[in-house]
Amino acid sequence: MKSKLDQLNTEQLNIKSLHIDEMSTVDMLKLINEEDKGVANAVEASIPQIELLVNQIHERMLQGGRIFYIGAGTSGRLGVLDASECPPTYGVDTSLFQGMIAGGASALLKAIEGAEDSKDLAKTDLKKVNLTSVDTVIGLAASGRTPYVIGGLEYAKEMNALTGAISCVENALISEYAEVAIEAVTGAEVIMGSTRMKAGTAQKLILNMISTSLMIKYGKVYGNLMVDVQPTNEKLVTRAHRIIMLASECTPEEAAYYLDQSNKNVKLAICMALTQKDKESCETFLNQTNGNVAKTINSLKTNHSC
Repeated sequence: MKSKLDQLNTEQLNIKSLHIDEMSTVDMLKLINEEDKGVANAVEASIPQIELLVNQIHERMLQGGRIFYIGAGTSGRLGVLDASECPPTYGVDTSLFQGMIAGGASALLKAIEGAEDSKDLAKTDLKKVNLTSVDTVIGLAASGRTPYVIGGLEYAKEMNALTGAISCVENALISEYAEVAIEAVTGAEVIMGSTRMKAGTAQKLILNMISTSLMIKYGKVYGNLMVDVQPTNEKLVTRAHRIIMLASECTPEEAAYYLDQSNKNVKLAICMALTQKDKESCETFLNQTNGNVAKTINSLKTNHSC
């Protein structure tokens, strides 16, 4: 088992960047960019495991399960970022995706010394949110060995919650504590050990894939349009109008009308625009299909009694 720091893939010396301190600015940038190109390949190799995790999480979500990302440092910040972007993008409750970072909110801006070394701290954090057996805990650690993450996964297992692990090394220690282990091996960093670079990029890509896939399966997307966007400011109102127009091929004036008539519910507005049914009928069928726009439209078009 590779657990010593100098044996980790992420801690190796990158031969290509040995003299990066002597390079011109453009050559530095080209080298970093060239190294980044391999990240997508590392993530691609992990797709079977990502698929398995997404499908298992989805089953639990339908039972009311939540998703918790836990990590320290860069990994923890990436988890918090992904979780915090889901509510405004997909209109889900802030409790559905939650990011936990060792040391709490203050650790987002400043490192909290020693926080990542405590296994008990993660257990305490998860106890505060009343973790249940239908929830999912995904541990994030580029090095694959962070005690905070291990402690969280141990507690999640005790609670019969689904456990996942995302690391960027082979045979990661946290993989042993997860039902589904994702190891996107990105190799030596341009700056040795700076896992905010390639490893961080890989984790961000994987988190994007997980949350986006879950939201699609959860009925938050129609075609490739995010139809549960919350129009809470001028930019998002404009986006909502455009989504309605693209989905229904209506005019800007009609899009504004339907959004107003639906009380700023984009899904409802699209259903009304495409089926020409009243708000109440569209609302009823949306509830019956768990908010799936495509299924709702098909049902409304084939049901002549509403």
